[in-house]
Amino acid sequence: MDAHARYQSPLTSRYASPEMAANFSDNKRFSTWRKLWLNLAVAEKELGLDIPEGAIEEMKEHLFDIDYNLAIAEEKKRRHDVMAHVHTFGVACPKAAGIIHLGATSCYVTDNGDLIILRDGLDILLPKLARVIQRLSDFAEQYKNLPTLGFTHFQPAQLTTVGKRATLWIQELLWDLRNLTRVREDIGFRGVKGTTGTQGSFLALFEGDHDKVEALDQRVTELSGFKEYYPVTGQTYSRKIDVDVLMPMASFGATVHKIATDIRLLANLKEIEEPFEKDQIGSSAMAYKRNPMRCERACSLARHLQILVQDALGTASVQWLERTLDDSANRRICLPEAFLTMDILLTLLQNISEGLVVYPKVIERRISQELPFMATENIIMAMVKKGGDRQECHEHIRVLSHEAGAVVKQQGGENDLIQRIRKDSYFEPIWSELETLMDPSTFIGRAPQQVDRFLKDYVQPALKPYEETLRQESKAELSV
Repeated sequence: MDAHARYQSPLTSRYASPEMAANFSDNKRFSTWRKLWLNLAVAEKELGLDIPEGAIEEMKEHLFDIDYNLAIAEEKKRRHDVMAHVHTFGVACPKAAGIIHLGATSCYVTDNGDLIILRDGLDILLPKLARVIQRLSDFAEQYKNLPTLGFTHFQPAQLTTVGKRATLWIQELLWDLRNLTRVREDIGFRGVKGTTGTQGSFLALFEGDHDKVEALDQRVTELSGFKEYYPVTGQTYSRKIDVDVLMPMASFGATVHKIATDIRLLANLKEIEEPFEKDQIGSSAMAYKRNPMRCERACSLARHLQILVQDALGTASVQWLERTLDDSANRRICLPEAFLTMDILLTLLQNISEGLVVYPKVIERRISQELPFMATENIIMAMVKKGGDRQECHEHIRVLSHEAGAVVKQQGGENDLIQRIRKDSYFEPIWSELETLMDPSTFIGRAPQQVDRFLKDYVQPALKPYEETLRQESKAELSV
């Protein structure tokens, strides 16, 4: 059937990176199963089982040449995907056909395979997250001194700087990096546990030798690239592991949504915009528009990422006794989708952060509209230093502020509070100081210093494990 005649997930057909799509591909999954069968055979042979060396060599030679037509036909006949691939591998490796899967249950390959894929997926995501943090850190450094109007309740508040605001985004991304790193380090291996987790089949293979069964578990774990295995399991590894993986990914989704929403708000104010390509069209009807479509896409996908952990929570809560199979179909969907979605969001964020456009003159104009009101306390204090009475000064400036506010709100004019102060003889003692009192850089507190310390003491140490990766310049290109 023509690919365009059937549904394809936009996560893979439209957005995802080749490396993440490959990580959840059939090739990756089934070649991983074959490596696990090879590891099991190698370890069993090392521990004394009669497994021909020729069988081991055959398995090594046929890890990747999967006959999908045969596997599909076998699965249709047997209604069992693992046994279909046992048979298919055995046809490719006739010397090994009798020992493939020896002592194992299906979850030996399905669960251990999933843990390998989850681990490898995190290894793809973490460097990308580090790169996004680096890009935004460069932005924060560049604009650490540029005053901008701060907002609380999306109402004008005290000034901050463009760079300091970016550190609020970066800090949340650092927490996401920390949480995902913890998950990556915590992922263990199911190991060789048998049908209900008792290792009974392996105990029988080794004629009651418990030490050899434990050695087998450890050796297969090492051959599969893990430091440790879960000490006890049912037939599957606990589905709480899936919760552990998806929970920080959902949290990352919240971070992305907040960052992208902030940029969308600032784009409306015309202070900061996401990248906009030369030939890009913002609207099919309104040719002048520059819609924040990257940030809108990020918000859309972030919401999807946030809800996927609910699948994992629901699945973990209904696993009966040693296992039930109502987890399988759900996990085939939610686990790949979470990784693919986060991968896409990281590409989006990197692309956005590499091309953010700042409009200082627009920012300056907005400050000029609001700063006179914010400067009233400074003006009062300056008058007091000149011998003025605080309460009397407060009343004078209150009246002028209300008059200026009426011009802005009722007449749609510019804020003329400073001009009114310049015309009021009461304030003559500080007329010469007004320009200094209205300097935006005196209203940003320690914002530049906070940026410097944050980047030095928090960002740089967090990115140190990724120094080599970050030295390799890589721009995030969006195919769509």
